[in-house]
Amino acid sequence: MDWNTLKVFLAITDTGSLLGASKKLGVNHSTVYRRLQALESDMGVKLLNKIDNRYSLTALGEEVAKEGRKVSDSFEQIDRHIARADLSPKGRVKITAPYNIINRYLPKMLAEFCELYPDITIELLSSNQDLNLNNRQADIALRATSAPADHLVGRKVCQIPWAVYASDSYIKAHGQPETVADLEHHRLIGGSGAMLNLPSFDWLQKNCADAITMNCDELTAMSYLAEHGHGLAFLPEDQSREGITKLFDYLPGKTSDLWLLTHPDLRTLEKNRLVFNYLSEQFTQLF
Repeated sequence: MDWNTLKVFLAITDTGSLLGASKKLGVNHSTVYRRLQALESDMGVKLLNKIDNRYSLTALGEEVAKEGRKVSDSFEQIDRHIARADLSPKGRVKITAPYNIINRYLPKMLAEFCELYPDITIELLSSNQDLNLNNRQADIALRATSAPADHLVGRKVCQIPWAVYASDSYIKAHGQPETVADLEHHRLIGGSGAMLNLPSFDWLQKNCADAITMNCDELTAMSYLAEHGHGLAFLPEDQSREGITKLFDYLPGKTSDLWLLTHPDLRTLEKNRLVFNYLSEQFTQLF
């Protein structure tokens, strides 16, 4: 016996007629009749007697109705529980993001969210690595990428331009470049490892290799190398901060697409949906 058939049977016992049951359930008369016939056929017994177009329970029908009420009460309790959960979302949501995004942006962004939803606990995972959203290593990922993984869903929340940065001490000691053409006459901080796959550092390696005096495989570390005078740093503008000065836009770096991503099976969870939509709104306004 399926739940929909049981609902039809109980509706008939409540209203005493097929028409009353159809109105109560919002289905047509023939559907109610077919489900009643199928129920009695499957059980091989008579559950209802029909007298003058009114239906009354047989002795066995009364027993089935009594047990059916218990099942109905259980389903209604589940519905109420889900409704309460939707109104008061709670639980842990794990967000993975690059170091700079977590250190500089998320603490401020999440302050208001945590006040609005105190029962949702945020766990931040600082990483540039692709954590596995399939096995719940993380629920939501912020990633700078031009091609998100096909098995994930999400949206591009902003485009981050790149620029050339230097410290005041470097400019005082070595002068200030004005354009990309001046770079070959300066000390440059190049990429290493996976950074060499980015347009910024690929261009540097091909066009200014002799000027590169230090290499690094992480953007935040590059910004601190620049702050302490090791050379010019080529950074997305989310890395802009006190201690380094933006000199000019770095067009060979193109732009970084920042994506907010999750797994298809996780996006409908209310707690995840709330965090996802909130962060999407915040980052859309950032650049």
